[in-house]
Amino acid sequence: MLVLISLFTAIDYHVKKANMDGGILEPSLYSIKALAILDNDGNRLFAKYYDETFPTAKEQKAFEKNLFNKTHRANAEIVMFEGMTCVYRSNVDLFFYVVGSSQENELILASVLNAFYDSISQILRKNVEKRALLDNMDAIFLAADEICDGGILLEADPNAVVQKVAIRNEDIPLGEQTVAQLTKKLEVLQSAKEQIKWSLLK
Repeated sequence: MLVLISLFTAIDYHVKKANMDGGILEPSLYSIKALAILDNDGNRLFAKYYDETFPTAKEQKAFEKNLFNKTHRANAEIVMFEGMTCVYRSNVDLFFYVVGSSQENELILASVLNAFYDSISQILRKNVEKRALLDNMDAIFLAADEICDGGILLEADPNAVVQKVAIRNEDIPLGEQTVAQLTKKLEVLQSAKEQIKWSLLK
């Protein structure tokens, strides 16, 4: 027990000394600067920025284009780019990116990327391609909001994210639902009506 106390005291001393020297930044919950999905030409399909590193849409698109040019032929999964740590993954005609600061832990960013990709894969029923993504963009935005809020990681379990997105999709007001959603509900009601009718006739 005495060894542990002295070890923690020594670590605390070195952390305080490094902080005074400017060597280590203060810990922060704001670990994510951006989430993005680009197509195979480097065009934005989805992007959310959580700080003012790129305040205008023009600067954001320029950053995305440069990031795509650096990563679309690379074999790595992590790259340092313009003073930021970027983790990425590609599938068919989509590129998924998570951007953090240069001091951010790559494992945290990779867990966010995996949660984001796996959630989208489940939402799209493993059909992760541009057309399916565009058809389900509302669920993609909801998934991103469940994973990260204002740059703070909220959820890294894709199953929990998908479950929350499904619940939120069911709560859409009747006036905002698509024709397909309304048709499906009508079919369910018609089926229930038929079952009740047959049970009463027996």
